[in-house]
Parts: sequence; structure tokens; C-alpha cells
Amino acid sequence: MEVSGYGKWILGGLGWAFGGPIGGIMGFLMGSAFDSMNSGEFEYRDRKVGTQPGDFRISLLILSAAVMKADGKQLKSELDYIKAFFVQNFGVEQTQHYMRAFRDILNQDIPLRDVCFQIRSHMDLHSRLQLLHFLFGIALADGQAHPREVKVIEDISQWLNINQYDFVSIKNMFVKETDSAYKILEVSPTATEEEIKKAFRAMALKYHPDRVSHLGEEFQHAAKEKFQKVNEAYNTIKKERNF
Repeated sequence: MEVSGYGKWILGGLGWAFGGPIGGIMGFLMGSAFDSMNSGEFEYRDRKVGTQPGDFRISLLILSAAVMKADGKQLKSELDYIKAFFVQNFGVEQTQHYMRAFRDILNQDIPLRDVCFQIRSHMDLHSRLQLLHFLFGIALADGQAHPREVKVIEDISQWLNINQYDFVSIKNMFVKETDSAYKILEVSPTATEEEIKKAFRAMALKYHPDRVSHLGEEFQHAAKEKFQKVNEAYNTIKKERNF
């Protein structure tokens, strides 16, 4: 079986998602996915497994499409944000395949709740948190987060079984609110210095890029942005409190 670079990751995704809503979405792409393919088989995994890089990329494309469509507009700035991410991490040639698939996904009706349920049953928490971080980046690509986009991301967060504290923390890395630095660290503005230091250590551990090392080096690079936001929040509080 000879499969193009585009086809390889779709086959991997079908092996993970076959029979579920994601399998249905990816099946739609089969006609245009392969540059050349002879007869052959792909592995079907019908049990819970650890997150693989291909699983994450497919999930990223589908959830990104849902966020882009939330406000009824598909902006060039949002598309450019996604394209830039893939170019940076996978190169120009592979990005062309990903973006061709993404445009097809945008034309589909996405059963978002079912897709999220399927993702959470196969994907570890740290990978799901990384997905959420990327989705807020898309929402802010045009300089502001539309309320409907934020609402869709909040729904995605709940369906991915991400707790409200983690959702608010990641949201405040992008959408600044009152006491954003404290919300990023998941502490109250009345917290003691020791409580803040303890919270910082816990958050730094939770969001360390090594937590997504199983996704590959490219996603570790993306995770560093979230890790940096935690450090910035801690330094802001340190400066305000002078400790």
C-alpha cells in the first residue's frame, strides 16, 4: 500500500476513530485524501488507548472548524493562524495537505458534543488542555474573542471533561478579566504568599511542555506558550505584592 503523507495521518485517525463521529467526518475526506493507494488494511483499535500525535492533529482540525464557524464568519485571520501553526510545526508541504482537509471539514456539519465525548475517551487530560489553549488562540486571531466563540469553547471544555478552574485559567491567558493573573494560577486574590507560591509550582508542573512529549516535539513547542503564560502571571503577582 502506497499512501501519501496526507493519507497516512488520516489512516491513523481512522484507526483511532473508526465507527465514531470522528470516523464519519474523516470518512468524508477519503475521496480526496489519497494521492495514490493500492489495496491494503489499516489497524482498527476499539479500546481506550494513549493519545498519539495523529489523533491530536485530527482532533485539532475538527474542533478548530467548530470554533471558526461559531460566529457565522470564517475569517482569513483565523485561517492564517491555523496555517501558521502547521507551517511552523510540520513544514509547508504537509501543511498544504492539512489545510486542504481542513477546508473540507469546514463544509461539514460537526456533531460537536459527540466528537468531544469521543476525544475525551481516548485522550489524556494534558493533551485536552493543549487543545483548549489552541482554540482560544484561534478565537483571538482577529484581535477579539466573539462571545459565541467563547461559548463554543466553553461547551467543548465541558464535553472534554475539563473542570471550570482549568477552563477559566486558560481563558484568562487570552481574554483578560479582573484579577487574570490570579485566575491563571487558580488562586483567590486574597491568597497568602505561600499559597500563591504553592499554586505556581502546581501549575508549572501541570503545564510543563514535557506533559505533552508523547505528542511529539512539535507540540512541545506549542505547549511552551502556555507554560510561559503561567510564569508571566506569577511574575505579575510577585511584582504587585513585592515578594
